[in-house]
Parts: sequence; C-alpha cells; structure tokens
Amino acid sequence: MKVLVTGVAGQLGHDVMNELAKRGYEGISSDLAEQYTGMDDGSPVANMPYVSLDITNSAQVSRVIQDLQPDVVVHCAAWTAVDAAEDEENRAKVEAVNVTGTENIAKACADVGAKMVYLSTDYVFDGQGTTPWQPDQKDFKPLNVYGQTKLAGEEAVRKYLTKYFIVRIAWVFGINGHNFIKTMLKVGKTHDEVRVVNDQIGTPTYTYDLARLLVDMIETDRYGTYHATNSELAEDNGFGTKTGYISWYDFTKEIYRQTGYTTKVTPVTTEEYGLSKAKRPFNSRLDKLKLAANGFKPLPDWTDALSRYLKILKDCQE
Repeated sequence: MKVLVTGVAGQLGHDVMNELAKRGYEGISSDLAEQYTGMDDGSPVANMPYVSLDITNSAQVSRVIQDLQPDVVVHCAAWTAVDAAEDEENRAKVEAVNVTGTENIAKACADVGAKMVYLSTDYVFDGQGTTPWQPDQKDFKPLNVYGQTKLAGEEAVRKYLTKYFIVRIAWVFGINGHNFIKTMLKVGKTHDEVRVVNDQIGTPTYTYDLARLLVDMIETDRYGTYHATNSELAEDNGFGTKTGYISWYDFTKEIYRQTGYTTKVTPVTTEEYGLSKAKRPFNSRLDKLKLAANGFKPLPDWTDALSRYLKILKDCQE
C-alpha cells in the first residue's frame, strides 16, 4: 500500500509517517517547504521520500497525485491557529488551506481512485450542552472561522468521494510542534500559579495513538465519519484525577502531578480568562462508540497517553 501524507511538519503527520514505516508500508511525506529533514529534537522521523506540495494549488495537487498514484492520502495539512483565523487579513488564507486545499486533495483522490483520510474537529458543532456529539449527527453550527472552514472541508470530501474516513479529534498533542502540554510545562517552570479554564469539557488526543488508529482504518474499507480522542478513565486512578470527560483545568492538574510540578492551578471560567479572539466550545465531548462498533481499537485512556508522552518528551530533551 502506497500512502501520501500531507502536513508532515505538524504533530500528526509526523506520527503517521512513523506508523507507516513501522508497518512496512510505502509512505510519501509532503508539506509546503521545499525540503523537510524532520525534527531537531532527537525524536525519530521515518526515512521516506518527501515531496513539496502546496495544497492550495489545484494543478500541482493534481499533478503530484497523478504521478504518485497513491492508494491512500492521509490529509493532515490544515490551518489550525484558531485565534489567528479570526483576523480579517488571514481569512482568505485560512479558507484556501482548509477548504480549497481539502477540495483539491479530494478531487485528485477521486481521479486516481484513492482512499482519503480527512482530519476534522469538534469545532464543527456549536459546543453547547453536555451530551457527547455523535459522529453522524448533522446539526452543525461552528462558532468560529476555523470550525466553519473545517466543516466546509468535510463537505468537500463527501461531495467528491465515497471512499473516505472523516475523523474528528480534539485537544491534540504530539512530539512534533507546539501544544497545550508543552505550554503548561513551560509556564509551570516560571510561575507559582497558573489560571486554567474549567468550563470547557472534552478529552485530549495523543497523535501517536491516533496515527495507529488511522493506519488501522486505511487497511479496511469501513468508510465513514468517526470520532477519535483518547478514552475517558473508567474509574478514579487513586490520585484524585477526574473520571469521564475533563476540563483543561483537570488536564493541567494531571500534567503537573505526573511531572512533579508544585505549581498551583487555579480554575477560572472562559469569561474570566478572556484573551481568545475566537469563540471556544464549552462542550467538546465526542462519542467514540462507533469505533468499536466497526471493529477499530479505541485509543487508550488519556492519563496513560499523557504518561507515555511525558516520558518521550523527557527522553528527547536529555
């Protein structure tokens, strides 16, 4: 199986390439840069071919995919800077990347008969209530530009393809690039106290675990829309970690517990915290039962994922 992965300079694309290499598949990595040599923090990068690809250029996308003839395209490339997407000067670029770029990939996949994996987000919903969002419900109402463009990307995939996996994720963290955990560790070293919101509820997604699931998916024809974050704890772990879905406050408390930080974590509401340009969903709960129902192994619980991630992060820094 030949697999083209877009956005390999990001957290997920990096891990998907390594998962493909681990299983012996022919992977081709791509991103906007002319050359990509991987990370400089010591973490492994799959030794596979790389092609520069501007997904907003329809002719280039068509030519590259026609030349490569991949069996699958895992489309990880996206504009993910949620607040910056709200700036008027960025709107056209966000749309070009998240909507036009996705449409270009979908059309090219249709032309060569390739499967497509599209990564989406809970932001396609309005973030209200407390009921977990179901993969196949249609009452979309994104709160911000990022969510609007990711929903439009979903619609493009469904328009041009039948062989697709749309996978919605939330609260992503991985070794490659920036994320909430790295920010909290950095802030925790220099501050005695941090303020973290406790009214936005969901569960995080470790890209290493997600990459495993995505490759599991492309080995099948069980197409459709799925939700995939790390699992909620089935029971208390003995350290007071909250079970079920969690808040960013709960997440921070567990990050500091596992790393031995004594930094005080103070819960605040989203309104009290302020700062965000984009409206954020209060309800990021994603129902993941469809994974097991279709024979896919769900991601491990989030505290386990965090523990494994922190160990790798420490090893990379030593």
